[in-house]
Amino acid sequence: MRQRGFTLVELLVAGVVGVLLAGLAWPAYRGTLQRAARTEAIEALYRLQLAQERHREMFGTYASDLPPLRLAAVTPGGRYQISLTRSGIEQYRAAAEPSADAARPVDAACAVLTLNVREGFATLGPDGRCWNR
Repeated sequence: MRQRGFTLVELLVAGVVGVLLAGLAWPAYRGTLQRAARTEAIEALYRLQLAQERHREMFGTYASDLPPLRLAAVTPGGRYQISLTRSGIEQYRAAAEPSADAARPVDAACAVLTLNVREGFATLGPDGRCWNR
């Protein structure tokens, strides 16, 4: 009569294969989580840029703070703090910095996303890859 089931060696081999596959998939998964979290900041900065252009159309100048634009200083998900600095009549800088209490994967290369606008032309920072481009 023959015994049915798996041997210890077969179970160990299956376990090692599973660990190797998980180890290969984890970096890609973390990258996807980082890009998804960044999307929240990107959307907030684009909304700010649109509101700034409306403000400029109505008043002839960019706003120097968020309240006139009717925008919150925190993104809807609470992951980023939005700041705005006007450095001249025709230019401003907006930044999205991670909130201190936001639980998300570490994103060292793209920790702070910036939008520099001068005379209506935007420069994205720190890098286009951070803006999923």
